[in-house]
Amino acid sequence: MPHRLPYSESTAMSKVSAPPLPLKGHSCSFFGAHWFGSQNEKKICRPNRTKHSGRLGFVTRSILQWNRKPQLAGEIPRIVVITSGKGGVGKTTTTANLGLSLARLEFKVVAIDADVGLRNLDLLLGLENRVNYTAMEVLNGECRLDQALIRDKRWTNFELLCINKPRYKMPMGFGGKALVWLVDALKQRSQGCPDFILIDCPAGIDAGFITAITPANEAILVTTPDITSLRDADRVTGLLECDGVRDIKMVVNRVRSDLIKGEDMMSVLDVQEMLGLSLLGVIPEDAEVIRSTNRGYPLVLNRPPTLAGLAFEQAAWRLVEQDSMKAVLVEEETPPKKKGFLPFFGGS
Repeated sequence: MPHRLPYSESTAMSKVSAPPLPLKGHSCSFFGAHWFGSQNEKKICRPNRTKHSGRLGFVTRSILQWNRKPQLAGEIPRIVVITSGKGGVGKTTTTANLGLSLARLEFKVVAIDADVGLRNLDLLLGLENRVNYTAMEVLNGECRLDQALIRDKRWTNFELLCINKPRYKMPMGFGGKALVWLVDALKQRSQGCPDFILIDCPAGIDAGFITAITPANEAILVTTPDITSLRDADRVTGLLECDGVRDIKMVVNRVRSDLIKGEDMMSVLDVQEMLGLSLLGVIPEDAEVIRSTNRGYPLVLNRPPTLAGLAFEQAAWRLVEQDSMKAVLVEEETPPKKKGFLPFFGGS
């Protein structure tokens, strides 16, 4: 039986240039990399029939190169909330890697950790020891906004703003209007308006969720290919649309090609058909995520780049140009059986 694999194809068919990737002239291989490519990226991918780990399969070799800077679409600042509804699907990891990917593309980025009491974005970025002031001190008049913003030393055009300190409860007076005031203050800074404001939304659909989505005009819905995550994602999609957020794109995280081939995991096409959202990116399962989290060093900064890091880079490129992916099916041919002398030896 032929295997059904997800394949990616861009909705913007007129664009012909490939998205930038970290290292010029660096060659790497993706096994089953049909998830990642859009029409833009397919120009530099040439699948070869080759042996991999003792079996036949398609290996896509891509030349990673910078060829142009992406053109920023839409009005600045682009206010994007990263949400999911279900916890543990990778919202904070997505925020950290997309934020630094955008900063590496020379855009000004401010990431807001809106998870009060359970914030983790500073840990993933390695900035936990530099958080002296938060947004609550700014609202109380105890410090300036510039003092609460933490600038990353690796990429100075990336800044972090935490809403509150850990183990502190959300004050009764803090809500969506307060977050809108903070976003307006970021627009009016003397250093200039940021190009992107990324809001890391807490799990659930309670008051913290409502507060986080209030100033946003775009949303990235992070989900995994399991039924519990998809049901929560479908519920969150409805809440976002009711709040006036119409531009919703989806990131499918922790995808495993071996389980998809064995029909033990829903494919990207199945997920897209269930939710009916534009596909921003597909992130494969990667053990390097745990290592980078513990080190406070996001995946997109790793050298050599990992598969998940490359997928985040390409998702950031699509986010800048408001591009998307489209999942279709590709049939993979099953290699013919070898004939032997006896059926006992594997022949026919």
